[in-house]
Amino acid sequence: MKAEVLNANVEFFNRPLSKPLQLSRGLITELTEARVAVRVRAARKEATGRASIYLSDLWAWPDPAVPHSARIATLRGLCGTIAETLQSLCGGEPEHPLELGLRLHHSVCKEKHPPVLARVMCASPFDAAIHDAVGIALGRSAFDFYSEPRPIPSADGYFPGVGACRAIHQILRKPVRRLPAWWIIGAQDSLAQDVASVVRERGYRCFKLKLAGHDNVADVARTAEVFRFLKERGVANPRLSLDSNEGNPDAGSVVDYLARLRSAEPDAFEALAYLEQPTGRDIHRHSFDWREVARLKPVLLDEGLVSVRRLTDAVEQGWSGFAIKTCKGHSFSLVVAAWAAQHKLLLALQDLTNPGLAAIHAALFAAHVPTMNGVELNSPQFTPEANREWLPRLSSLFQPGGGVHRLTFPIPAGLGSAL
Repeated sequence: MKAEVLNANVEFFNRPLSKPLQLSRGLITELTEARVAVRVRAARKEATGRASIYLSDLWAWPDPAVPHSARIATLRGLCGTIAETLQSLCGGEPEHPLELGLRLHHSVCKEKHPPVLARVMCASPFDAAIHDAVGIALGRSAFDFYSEPRPIPSADGYFPGVGACRAIHQILRKPVRRLPAWWIIGAQDSLAQDVASVVRERGYRCFKLKLAGHDNVADVARTAEVFRFLKERGVANPRLSLDSNEGNPDAGSVVDYLARLRSAEPDAFEALAYLEQPTGRDIHRHSFDWREVARLKPVLLDEGLVSVRRLTDAVEQGWSGFAIKTCKGHSFSLVVAAWAAQHKLLLALQDLTNPGLAAIHAALFAAHVPTMNGVELNSPQFTPEANREWLPRLSSLFQPGGGVHRLTFPIPAGLGSAL
């Protein structure tokens, strides 16, 4: 199966958050959605695929020396450049969609500016749109591209003896139709005002806590407060994850936090499923041994995972696994998931609060690829208006009930842009 990229375009939409999202590096009040279309030729047919992503500069490019407006302008410009040069960035020749996506990923990683995470974020909707378009042309789900071995020069070396296509095929499952719904609890959120209603009305049972990471006494107190509140509100078995957004100084501080939590609130410690990227994203500059943490709770590499070359570095440092995001690239995420499975590492999936097309993509990814958390779909919490185009027909996905997102629709061709 080979596909040829013909052309691409991108347009932008401003999406205000219904409630600001506090990260350790600042407050997000508005996001820019990049929505792309890519036309391909596959099996002598032409088709157009669509995909989108939020250009979250505060997450991908948290540089206080560069104003937000300048960062967004640069990211918009980069998306425009990728659209104009997509064919050459993908190698300029027909290839398997996975190979096209990986070539795109490698091409943008070679550049020097803006930071690599911002570059792969900008490239990701083009990768997704390629897969969507090829699936539409062939009348097949983008997760059905791996049933037959095909050479993938950019990734086969990471899967000796089996190759990338077979390795990916081995992890794919019959799609599940129910995914746990996760709600983010910010460090300053009022539990009574911001959390009680979603427990009562939507049945949420899974919660990600945003912590500062630099004051373990306060962070333990907050974790215990959240856990007790959820129990009081009738959540029989709350499930928690923690994200300090790189706020911890070192691995030792995470061990200290976990020890304090286990002592102060043992049930909250038991409810904790995993931690995301506690320290700085450059895992060479911020290199720590995570084995002691991993013996207590899984600790997952997130922002620091931008290249397949980091996979072995993560194992050497003792990370438990990876928190993948489709905003780092569909092709890259599939390769990471397959590599993690072969090395018996854990996997979680987040979506960077992405709406509409991107949320559908993330839900389909989680439906086909087993993860420890299902998937976080945060746009219903932060930018519900951006999903209005898909309501009410996809309300079971975008408006969770009983604590789950439901995929009540037939599995679509491509990555679901026609839904």
